[in-house]
Amino acid sequence: MSTASTASNSFDADGLTLRYHVYGSGPVCVAVPGGPGIAWDYLRSPELERHLTMVYLEPAGTGGSGRLATHPHGYTREVYSRHLTALIERLIERLIERLIEQLGEQLVDHLPDPRVYLLGHSHGGFVAQYHALRYPEHLAGVVLYESAPTTGPDFGAEAARMVAELAERHADHPALPDALKAFAEIPTISDDESTTRVARGIVPAYVASYWTNPEPWTELQKALHATYISGLDERGAPDTVDDRAALPTLRVPALVVAGRFDVICGVRWGRELSELIPDSRLLILENSGHLGHLEEPEVFAEAVVAFVGEAASA
Repeated sequence: MSTASTASNSFDADGLTLRYHVYGSGPVCVAVPGGPGIAWDYLRSPELERHLTMVYLEPAGTGGSGRLATHPHGYTREVYSRHLTALIERLIERLIERLIEQLGEQLVDHLPDPRVYLLGHSHGGFVAQYHALRYPEHLAGVVLYESAPTTGPDFGAEAARMVAELAERHADHPALPDALKAFAEIPTISDDESTTRVARGIVPAYVASYWTNPEPWTELQKALHATYISGLDERGAPDTVDDRAALPTLRVPALVVAGRFDVICGVRWGRELSELIPDSRLLILENSGHLGHLEEPEVFAEAVVAFVGEAASA
């Protein structure tokens, strides 16, 4: 499935107008950013855009997309998945219309496979695996990039362990106190301003190479914007993740990507995802933290493009 670059677009779902951005050409890959609430543009990958049509979604509640009436609550994986369904169906409908125009209706039975790939980063990975488990019919493959099978107590304990290791490795670095302060502020986030401040503050902990060469990452810090999303459903209950029982039933081809130095969704969770998902592929980015598509862009893109090629052949 392929289409041409069309930049910014919008569609309607659940009474909201949602935005997405299209770059590149080739098989279509829908990308869901992290957070929840982080603005989409940090996830852009020019390397992937050379080979794939990258469709970057602005999830509900972020950027130029509409907000729920219950904002900042109610942004559950179920809601995000419904919006993904609407977007993917729109993309497939447009592709088929374009191909019919080019080939004629007599060739409808010979159209290419009208399925898309789904890439989710961090919280976007939680959404992607939820969606792939429940609505696999429109997916040719899923990339779970810095995701995890659960956000239960083990998830928090592993994050605390990884942050402690990071603090020990960089105990004398002048940027460490501010990074640790940003982590400590996470429970107090209550509005867009504090969400953006914390997102910028934890960049050093999310980028493995920051500690030896911070200069390339200062622009990323300044450019990051975020919306406060509570993580609670419309009734005020946490939208927790525990897909461990369901993931062995996933039948969509899967690529799992984890950064060696990711303090949030690192190697432990990548391995657990890969072990749970039948016939999945695992890529560990040895020189990356949470943002491997920016730290090791060529390695990341080569793996994703190879995965797409293998899935298409299969």
